[in-house]
Amino acid sequence: MCGFVGWLDYSRDLRAEQRVLDVMTDTMRERGPDDRGTWLGTHAALGHRRLAVIDVAGGAQPMKAELGPDRAPVVLAYSGEIYNFRELRTRLSALGHTFRSASDTEVLLRAYVEWGAGCVERFNGMFAFAVWDSVRDEMVLARDRLGVKPLYYAPQPSGVLFASEPKGIMANPAYRATLSADALPILLNPRLAEPGQTPLNGLREVKPGHVVKIDRRGCHEYPYWRLTAREHRDDLDTTVHNVRELLEDIVDRQLVADVPRATMLSGGLDSSTVTALAARSLNRSDEGPLSSFSVRFDGEEDDFRPTALRPERDAPYAALAAKHLGTDHYDVVMDTAAVEAAIPLSRRARDLPGLGHFDASMYLMFAALRERSTVALSGEAADEVFGGYPWFHDERTVWRDRFPWLGDAPRLADCLNPDLRKALRPAEFEADCYSTLRAQVPHVAGESRLDARMREVLFFSLHGPLAMLLDRKDRMSMAVGLEVRVPFCDHRLLEYVWNVPWSLKTADGREKSLLRMAAADLLPTEVLTRPKSGYPAMHAPAHEAAIRDTVLGLLDDPASPLAGLLDHGRVRDLAGGQSVTMTHVSTAHLLIPLLEVDTWMRTHALSIA
Repeated sequence: MCGFVGWLDYSRDLRAEQRVLDVMTDTMRERGPDDRGTWLGTHAALGHRRLAVIDVAGGAQPMKAELGPDRAPVVLAYSGEIYNFRELRTRLSALGHTFRSASDTEVLLRAYVEWGAGCVERFNGMFAFAVWDSVRDEMVLARDRLGVKPLYYAPQPSGVLFASEPKGIMANPAYRATLSADALPILLNPRLAEPGQTPLNGLREVKPGHVVKIDRRGCHEYPYWRLTAREHRDDLDTTVHNVRELLEDIVDRQLVADVPRATMLSGGLDSSTVTALAARSLNRSDEGPLSSFSVRFDGEEDDFRPTALRPERDAPYAALAAKHLGTDHYDVVMDTAAVEAAIPLSRRARDLPGLGHFDASMYLMFAALRERSTVALSGEAADEVFGGYPWFHDERTVWRDRFPWLGDAPRLADCLNPDLRKALRPAEFEADCYSTLRAQVPHVAGESRLDARMREVLFFSLHGPLAMLLDRKDRMSMAVGLEVRVPFCDHRLLEYVWNVPWSLKTADGREKSLLRMAAADLLPTEVLTRPKSGYPAMHAPAHEAAIRDTVLGLLDDPASPLAGLLDHGRVRDLAGGQSVTMTHVSTAHLLIPLLEVDTWMRTHALSIA
């Protein structure tokens, strides 16, 4: 797990650009605290910062292979983990490849040499990588199927700039960050962004499951993976058995590391299942006990307010699950002052507007976890795969012709001033995003109306909402040099469960029936039957009051980049409300994006052009 940057320019000799490459590379220092390397060729340059997880001594990057009598370089920079690297190594050895290290990095490089960009179809893992192929005279960028690991790029007149995070690209003087008014809807709600879209002009993200090739003709992007629909023929018992078998294999694979491992344990079904399987696996190999971590806010016993998405506190269930599973459990307790002090750190990690205290508390939890472990497993994506969120099970929300995950929350884009609302038509923008994504949903001929709709509902959540969650997980963990692995993002599990009819996904009359049944022998009843509860929110009244006051202060601050863009009356009405929605604890939490966008624009000296 690492961070990398790169530069391709067919019009100049980049061997003279070591200083600029060094500056770009060192923007990734938090992602890779263990090692650093650069490589420069005539038209291509790569920089890498390493977090050593597998083959600590032998996996340095950029890694180079030399081909043919001319010893033409093929150079790799990579972030992530290839979980089936051992099988691939055996296959490549049989094909005549020799290896100098035990790292998955060298397996990826040799796989590219053998199969070209098509190697991505053979990988099981979370990854983003760049390969400079001097034989083909092209740069290849690729990203894992669900987009667990990030990779951004900015096409240039004679090549491309790219990096694991936008800051790596912004460090190159060839790229100048600018904004247009058209970006406002996705700035205020990033979940509406289409795959690959960012709010900055000229900055793209490699789409999940895609390859981008850059040659002298320009950038060419194509998918190597997408979900497909087919009839599911397994009965319930067989389906549950297959889910359990897949999960056991996935967790075993994702525990492979040469450094200490841990899990995030909220006491919910998802994280508890992962923790149970991980604890069993480590105990079988005499590597236990497993360490587990959860987050708790000081004073939450008094401040907590239940909502549809967060009906209960995590702490009692996390303690119960940890005791049952025999983990070494750490309750990371944080007060309001600590969380607020960490917000600037989480903002730096984000690069783009973030989620305020939601980001900061996760940053602090990961920092505490990093003191004892380098690798952690997490339960992200189980709700999107198995159907766990409340909006999957609210009939009125499901059948409404809009994104169900928006629930009944107000839209911040409606707080733009009248001229901007008239120009941008945010309701039409949202409807267009919905229709565009809906058109991409694969269906099975003859499936029921309910199954067809639930495919759409699940598909919607697998894109905007999951992309946001995975981005936050990556940024906050890598900012402290921690690798977080997400077993529920294994594409084999998603491909299987995707085609299970909704009646089986809700076989016990509740959310995530298949997962609950697959984990029935692993967890205490109280955890197994616990309702879905989202990542903890901070309920401290003083913090919420500060959010509202700061947002209202922006309206009268002529230095604020947002001051002239907002409808003051609508913002004041929203800030003065106290309504709870399906997705938000309070209206104060709804206002957080306004603060984040304002601070981000100030930090990068951005204005709306």
